[in-house]
Amino acid sequence: MRHFFTRSSPPFSRVLLIESGSRELFEYLLPYFYRDYPQMTCDLVTCYGGVPKNFRLDRGAVYRVTDYPDSRSRQRLYDELDGNGYVVLGIICSAEAIMTKWKWALAARLPGKVFVVNENGDYFWLDHGHLAQIRYFILYRAGLTGSGAVRTLARVVLFPFSLLYLILYAIAVHFRRSLRTL
Repeated sequence: MRHFFTRSSPPFSRVLLIESGSRELFEYLLPYFYRDYPQMTCDLVTCYGGVPKNFRLDRGAVYRVTDYPDSRSRQRLYDELDGNGYVVLGIICSAEAIMTKWKWALAARLPGKVFVVNENGDYFWLDHGHLAQIRYFILYRAGLTGSGAVRTLARVVLFPFSLLYLILYAIAVHFRRSLRTL
């Protein structure tokens, strides 16, 4: 996240892909990356067994988060990844709750510039030059775009009143029950 205020795209020389979503997305993108950046060395952080179909093990390593169960081993992983000198980090944000904490922890700790891959296989850089895309992405994920925006906002406004009603109802039921037992 250190490159948030730079709009320039770094070279794809040392890349870390964080497979925090559907495996098919990286399987789709990897041939294009290898074709467009033939000098690229690519490592992978994943929770899945095996590797993506087009991942080249001769030009990268695989780190499985299941091999780092406790905080001491996770710190060892962070240190090892930080020492690898990644220039670019790729994370999947595809509306799937897979490795959510891992991807944002790695994006915050490692010095490379981050690009985000959505469920369509499109990607954008996580920097201030793409704030409009980032804003729309967040609003879309929160359900605040299109026809669902009114419904979502109504739920947010009505939530405190619904919660208050349920609490008062529970109090009334328990109070009546206690009066009957007396």
